[in-house]
Amino acid sequence: MALKFHQQIISDLLEDSNGGLVILSSGLSLAKLIASLLILHSPSQGTLLLLLSPAAQSLKSRIIHCISSLDSPTPTEITADLPANQRYSLYTSGSPFFITPRILIVDLLTQRIPVSSLAGIFILNAHSLSETSTEAFIVRIVKSLNGSAYIRAFSDRPQAMVSGFAKTERTMRALFLRRLHLWPRFQLDVSQELEREPPEVVDIRVSMSNYMVGIQKAIIEVMDACLKEMKKTNKVDVDDLTVESGLFKSFDEIVRRQLDPIWHTLGKRTKQLVSDLKTLRKLLDYLVRYDAVSFLKFLDTLRVSESYRSVWLFAESSYKIFDFAKKRVYRLVKAKEHVTNKSGKKRKSKSESDSVEAVGGETATNVATGVVVEEVLEEAPKWKVLREILEETQEERKKQAFSEEDNSDNNGIVLVACKDERSCMQLEDCITNNPQKVMREEWEMYLLSKTELRSMQTPQKKKQKTPKGFGILDGVVPVTTIQNSEGSSVGRQEHEALMAAASSIHKLGKTTDMALGNNNPEPHVEKASCTKGKAKKDSTSLRRSIRSCNKKKENSKPEILAGPENEEKASEASTSGPREANVVHSSSAKKLPHVHFYALESDQPILDILKPSVIIVYHPDMGFVREIEVYKAENPLRKLKVYFLFYDESTEVQKFEASIRRENEAFESLIRQKSSMMIPVDQDGLCMGSNSSTEFPASSTQNSLTRKAGGRKEMEKETQVIVDMREFMSSLPNVLHQKGMKIIPVTLEVGDYILSPSICVERKSIQDLFQSFTSGRLFHQVEMMSRYYRIPVLLIEFSQDKSFSFQSASDISDDVTPYNIISKLSLLVLHFPRLRILWSRSLHATAEIFTTLKSNQDEPDETRAVRVGVPSEEGIIENDIRAENYNTSAVEFLRRLPGVSDANYRTIMEKCKSLAELASLPVETLAELMGGHKVAKSLREFLDAKYPTLL
Repeated sequence: MALKFHQQIISDLLEDSNGGLVILSSGLSLAKLIASLLILHSPSQGTLLLLLSPAAQSLKSRIIHCISSLDSPTPTEITADLPANQRYSLYTSGSPFFITPRILIVDLLTQRIPVSSLAGIFILNAHSLSETSTEAFIVRIVKSLNGSAYIRAFSDRPQAMVSGFAKTERTMRALFLRRLHLWPRFQLDVSQELEREPPEVVDIRVSMSNYMVGIQKAIIEVMDACLKEMKKTNKVDVDDLTVESGLFKSFDEIVRRQLDPIWHTLGKRTKQLVSDLKTLRKLLDYLVRYDAVSFLKFLDTLRVSESYRSVWLFAESSYKIFDFAKKRVYRLVKAKEHVTNKSGKKRKSKSESDSVEAVGGETATNVATGVVVEEVLEEAPKWKVLREILEETQEERKKQAFSEEDNSDNNGIVLVACKDERSCMQLEDCITNNPQKVMREEWEMYLLSKTELRSMQTPQKKKQKTPKGFGILDGVVPVTTIQNSEGSSVGRQEHEALMAAASSIHKLGKTTDMALGNNNPEPHVEKASCTKGKAKKDSTSLRRSIRSCNKKKENSKPEILAGPENEEKASEASTSGPREANVVHSSSAKKLPHVHFYALESDQPILDILKPSVIIVYHPDMGFVREIEVYKAENPLRKLKVYFLFYDESTEVQKFEASIRRENEAFESLIRQKSSMMIPVDQDGLCMGSNSSTEFPASSTQNSLTRKAGGRKEMEKETQVIVDMREFMSSLPNVLHQKGMKIIPVTLEVGDYILSPSICVERKSIQDLFQSFTSGRLFHQVEMMSRYYRIPVLLIEFSQDKSFSFQSASDISDDVTPYNIISKLSLLVLHFPRLRILWSRSLHATAEIFTTLKSNQDEPDETRAVRVGVPSEEGIIENDIRAENYNTSAVEFLRRLPGVSDANYRTIMEKCKSLAELASLPVETLAELMGGHKVAKSLREFLDAKYPTLL
């Protein structure tokens, strides 16, 4: 390791044979730290090392890249596709492996892993663990079988480690760890290391346009109004509800965590406020991230999707958001003004003037009241600054080339870091093309999308032979008189003006398409605004022709190609990694350097791959800033210049500064927790687990009689539960194991848990219950359980931190409605009378219920449970009348016969072996079976009735 604080972390971990929990700041190369520990592991020792695969695959790819860059064998991944015997041979090889917790826990329970030769386990996502998680289950089993195996847990999200009450302490207890290693950015060793050879930093504050300032101010006002409305509910903690905290995704989690226990009691308005705050946070983010047209397009979708349900749309300042967003893109002007003030940018001015003169019976003054759309197309202020930085970089390169400086380490790569792939594609277009040209293409796509939407909504208008109104196809829309004009008519005029502008572009596109013909293939231009999915054929070709036209006009623009000296390096990155452009502006003689675009959301080790000399952080991110610091500290002799682009006095700056402040506060809280943390001295993996010997016999021991063998405790038999493999995605098997039950993982066709030969349980969470009712899957599952087991059980499990009810009491009606969950459950029980429904408040309550159900019951048979429901001859179980020969169709037919009801159909089935035997019974026998002469006579008459024939 090149960095001293990384070496210190490794030495601290190696000192303790039991392992430890490492929490470090985001961006401090967690992947390199784990890779170094893996390289220190020697497979020649014959010991196995397992890495529990994190949810974020990017961390795994970074670890593999770091190991491969040091010419060391990379760990392979064990998947469920590998057969059990192959997995066992891999385990015995002693190499490190990536493995998912679900596969590992099943192999541990089935004893496929040689636990005695297990050196240790790496847990890469300690911030997402809890006492009931699968990782804690794995550690408890490993520690009980091999106490010398170490557990090393890592996390680079300190904010998540302080959420909830004593989360770090509870996590350490669950993982049987005693040492906590904290490495914040402000730690002395870290700060000295990163600040010894800092890069040259240029902080550029870009002023937002007046409209952007107005939109941001309006959004914050609306967000503040929504927060004040939510505070009136008295259901949430007021301290957490601030505009600053509303800038982060964690704000949604904070609000939902507080409201989840009482979510069913909240009104629609409060629920909508939670959704609105999430939408407003997106708006603030998109305002500084995307161009004006894309932002307006997003607002249009919000207006359509949220409509009257939304609270923020009707706030006092919300109209400013839409008004300023439109003014950034276009404005409405009178046709006469548009003609007189025409410029090279405006289109259709001649046709507009022609249409004014062509109107018969109207004077020029009357026609001059027509309204047309004038394009504004405000560019993002950062675009111009980005281009100036690139030009400045190129000039500096020229000066360095003439000087005698040694630039052997300077490869001349410029890296531009953006938030997402779409921003990368658009910025690439901006510095390759004229930014105004890029905005025009976005504007044309915006108008075309409006025409497509209109054609889908009103397809019958195409059949009209004569157009109604006048001048719409020529780009002019008449304005109604003052007496007839209302608020809605203004919006209608605006809409028609947009349609007129779109129709003019439509005509231009068709003309261009005809001129190009079929000889010109689609050009290689990658645009973020290209449509995906099923678009109309004519609109696709039209957009293609527009792009072709714009491409053809720009003769001096080269193709987007990768530089030959960087092809090998760029190929190492993933497809979501950097994009490279060798750019020269068509109207300017100034050349620009090779530029690589990198999407921060792809989370790739781009700095180690490209080793850039200039980095432009277009969208500031705290984690990426730390990566730059680490990269410079590892390469102290390499010259590096970093530009930060911030919108001055924007939420972008506020969010960046708040993220650093939040992380520092989280570490300060962790340091205080560490000083007062209570970890048992004998925490070695043998005393922390809840076993059957410690929990269950307590009640029986207190009530035992001393007359019986001097109070000697009888040997209790080990209770076991057969669990379906798919259930290991939940935490219930972990809790059952804590209660002392033996877990047998198998693949079950019927049910989720088999408690005894006659009890089968299908477990449903609340969300899964609703989905199963919607899809009809629950009916089939209950039907199969009722066929093969005497006591089918539906277990409905609630979350521990949520309310123990489906809905509020006021929402429960007396009538059966097909959309009510209570009604659906009632109908299910009516259809399957033997079905038992259990309600569980939490996982631990479920374990107690299972313990009660298993009392006085035989243990389940594993071989029989696996065969149940398998569609083959082996699936027919001997001495079981509810096997595959159970004729469901015949039962359904019987229950639909006249006189047969829920009260008597079981009696009929017991006495009659088939429907043919039922049809031959006399009325007297039917009366005995059906409980009355009247119902028996109705059935007999139905069976004996003649089929009507045509004469």
